[in-house]
Amino acid sequence: MARYQLEDLVLLMERLRDPETGCPWDLQQSFETIVPYTLEEAYEVADAIRREDYPHVMDELGDLLFQVIFYAQLGKEQQLFELADILDNLVAKLIRRHPHVFPEGTLASRRSPQQTVSQQEIKATWDRIKQQERALKQSRGDDKPGGWLDDLPLSLPALKRAQKLQKRAAEVGFDWDSPQPVVAKIFEEVDELERALKDEGREAALEELGDLMFACVNLARHLGTDAESLMSQANRKFQRRFEGVEAQLRQAGSSLQEADLEQMEALWQRVKVAENGG
Repeated sequence: MARYQLEDLVLLMERLRDPETGCPWDLQQSFETIVPYTLEEAYEVADAIRREDYPHVMDELGDLLFQVIFYAQLGKEQQLFELADILDNLVAKLIRRHPHVFPEGTLASRRSPQQTVSQQEIKATWDRIKQQERALKQSRGDDKPGGWLDDLPLSLPALKRAQKLQKRAAEVGFDWDSPQPVVAKIFEEVDELERALKDEGREAALEELGDLMFACVNLARHLGTDAESLMSQANRKFQRRFEGVEAQLRQAGSSLQEADLEQMEALWQRVKVAENGG
């Protein structure tokens, strides 16, 4: 049985957007209206990967790919770009950013198998090339002239954007050289939060809480992890343990609504001990 290919998906998208015979819903969409669906599909891919549900990963990746095809069709209709432009730009960019794999700057070129390159060298090269690309875009007028942090999207999740802001600042040396000073900064922010709660009122306390959260993101970065993923992991752990408390109450013929805080805390500690093999 013949399998559908990328060109079939492109044709399907064209049919959906046909002004006379297409789908009314698809015809109403624009770049702006599709964005929420794109974000949702990306999160669903990540969730399926986290659960190691690989048949679902395949399905969700298809949904995410469809978003790209949708944008390409919109771009073609408005004579902005089309799928061929997206693919050409992407391949050229990836070749440019991987000179250790494509030393002559073409897809056909290959590095010698004897050549070795460290992860640190790869990262340094990647960051240097991205800086050059940003400078070139600004010089051509593709990006608005501005500061070092101006092109980081405001629509990113807050933890993700905080980490990217810090990483970008670190590229020009505005950073600590180890996790220890970051820990000290966290304690400093906790002290400032306590003073604000005691003496300065709610608004000041909220500002200090934001500073504390920003410092915690910085520590995650220094420890080589992603703050957004770390927060997701903490969320899952809390949910798992809370559900454990709920299950124990149910087994005892009780419920969350009937239990008091002391009882729930005792069950919470029991769940923690059980998780840790105690």
